[in-house]
Amino acid sequence: MAKSEKKVVYVDSKGKRLDGRKVDEMRPIKITTGVLDRADGSALIEWGQNKVFAAVYGPKEALPRHIANPYKAVIRYNYRMATFSVPDRKNPKPGRREIEISKVSAEALEAVVLTERYPNTAIDVDVEVVDSNAGTRVAALTAAAVAVADAGIALKDLIAGVSIGKAGGNLLVDLNKDEEDAEDAVDIPIAIMPGSEQIVLLQLDGLLSKKEWSDALKMGLEACKKVNELQRAALKEKFGRKEEKVSE
Repeated sequence: MAKSEKKVVYVDSKGKRLDGRKVDEMRPIKITTGVLDRADGSALIEWGQNKVFAAVYGPKEALPRHIANPYKAVIRYNYRMATFSVPDRKNPKPGRREIEISKVSAEALEAVVLTERYPNTAIDVDVEVVDSNAGTRVAALTAAAVAVADAGIALKDLIAGVSIGKAGGNLLVDLNKDEEDAEDAVDIPIAIMPGSEQIVLLQLDGLLSKKEWSDALKMGLEACKKVNELQRAALKEKFGRKEEKVSE
């Protein structure tokens, strides 16, 4: 008779997860702006193992011309994962997941960019995941928002995102790959405009009770605001340096 598999405990009796974090604790996050000289705006986010570059080009003439909108800019968001970003080599051709993430992320950015100020133009936002361990869509969108601000494009607010969910019956913030693969895993990417707490991206894979959803949402909003503090600090660091050079 085969031995039964040992049940994985995702949160121990001391409230610690497999990687030592608390249930509401995110992985280490570092955001750097202006990392790509040839882009109009750029950012690198290092979120745990995740590493994502974001580059913004524009506003520029919308080509081909039939895509141009005389009333606002067109945002073209391209989310890609490098072939070496996951343990098994990824097909370089964009898959359904990348196309879907590109679409919902573009719609999220459209909610914050003052597109009406840039009629008949296109804003290209390219994000490249070079190392991945869960939560890449919200990491990419978080970096993209910083890159758009770095490009000097007018915004209502930044976008800050995080993943929330459940593993082993526990609500968690910023799930890693092991937690995403739990038998009862629930994964909820969420992104907001921190100033108003307006949700601009929300997806759910799994089932939660009403109370679990209420508690998870509260955890997510608090985490997004912490991410936003890091975004603002990264932008202030860059533009603060520029102001110092001007004053000299």
